[in-house]
Amino acid sequence: MKIYDVEGFPNPARVRIALAEKGATDKVEFIPVDVMGGEHRTEAFKKKNPDAVVPCLELEDGSHISQSTAITEYIDGTFDGPSLTGKSPEERARISMMNLRAESGLLNAVGDYFHHATPGLGPDLETDQCAEWGTKRKAVAADTMAYLDGVLAENEYVAGDEFSIADITTFAGLAFADFAKVDIPESLNNLNTWRAKVAARPSIAG
Repeated sequence: MKIYDVEGFPNPARVRIALAEKGATDKVEFIPVDVMGGEHRTEAFKKKNPDAVVPCLELEDGSHISQSTAITEYIDGTFDGPSLTGKSPEERARISMMNLRAESGLLNAVGDYFHHATPGLGPDLETDQCAEWGTKRKAVAADTMAYLDGVLAENEYVAGDEFSIADITTFAGLAFADFAKVDIPESLNNLNTWRAKVAARPSIAG
């Protein structure tokens, strides 16, 4: 298997954490994509992933899977180790729900702010900005952080008692917030305590 990505970018980080959690990092080959040079928007890359984003998983038969959640679901079902997406129907549904909330309300919201209301990746790549939309999404990210703080007041992890893909997405979203200079209030004690705990996991701390 091959994964086309950029090390350190938020969505590729989600997939790399999932691989590390499953002990499968050495089972894939990472192919760097020159996003800053626009490689992800070339016709050659869009044949692999028409979304024109990273990461993108290439299977041994030459087919491709894109979208970080879909890639993580494939990884979770392919390799041994604790489940990241749930074992029972209820667990899978709850984890999926919380992952979507973290993805839409935090990670993607921060991304929208970064790409629309800041210089983002620069004028060569940020060619269709809407600052008002970006500012609104920054507010959504703040609301989602507060919501997650409340969730973590009652749960050890974002989707319950076990670490899951929802935690990976939330962690990546907060890392992106740091990069985009979106404040993570110190008053969100539960969220910040959870973040420190997750940061110490071998899959992240190394």
